[in-house]
Amino acid sequence: MKTIVITGASRGIGFDTALHLCKAKQRVIAIARNPAGLEALYNEARKSGNADHLVVIPADLSDSEHVAQLINRISEITPVADVLINNAGALINKPFREITQEELLRIYRVNVFAPFAFTQQLLPLLSKSEMAHVVNIGSAGGVNGTAKFPGLSAYSSSKGALGILSEVLAEELKADNIRVNCLALGSAQTQMLSEAFPGYKAPLSSAEMGEYIAWFALNGHRYFNGKVLPVTVSTP
Repeated sequence: MKTIVITGASRGIGFDTALHLCKAKQRVIAIARNPAGLEALYNEARKSGNADHLVVIPADLSDSEHVAQLINRISEITPVADVLINNAGALINKPFREITQEELLRIYRVNVFAPFAFTQQLLPLLSKSEMAHVVNIGSAGGVNGTAKFPGLSAYSSSKGALGILSEVLAEELKADNIRVNCLALGSAQTQMLSEAFPGYKAPLSSAEMGEYIAWFALNGHRYFNGKVLPVTVSTP
């Protein structure tokens, strides 16, 4: 049994990934800003008899004080973290010329600064794993050469930054037996997708994407390190 820390677990892909990991009998520490969403996650895990494998912790990862308190709380639960899934994300769909500095900073704070700081502070627990795996959840729109869409300049560029960060950390953390990869997700049917592409029907459900991420989190580091891997069957 591995210990997996996952952010953004109160809805969408994070919610479903956490459930799949619980069903796989892994210890899951699920983090999100929305307490009600975390309660729903716990209740869903309980229905399938897997609540004993789940700990939910409300926290805002864009707040440095919350992150420090969160690290202390996780350290009380477990001495080691085998997997970190940086899934929490924010999106704004707005024309480039209209995006304010405050909006741009908010997107980067959630999509880049928060996973940077959280991974950094979780390193003492990750380094105690025999072979830890950090999985950053990116976007196909944040990969060079893929299709890009109007209104997503802040979101796509922030996910591009997350991909580069993943490549750099993979090199820097090799000595600590920590492998780092980024999954550049294509479309799965989530609330965030609906905000970006109103009326669009994705070829994959959130549960299907969550099932793959859960598998990759547990197994992907055996095959990959420092890779930005597209996980997409359609554009968007």
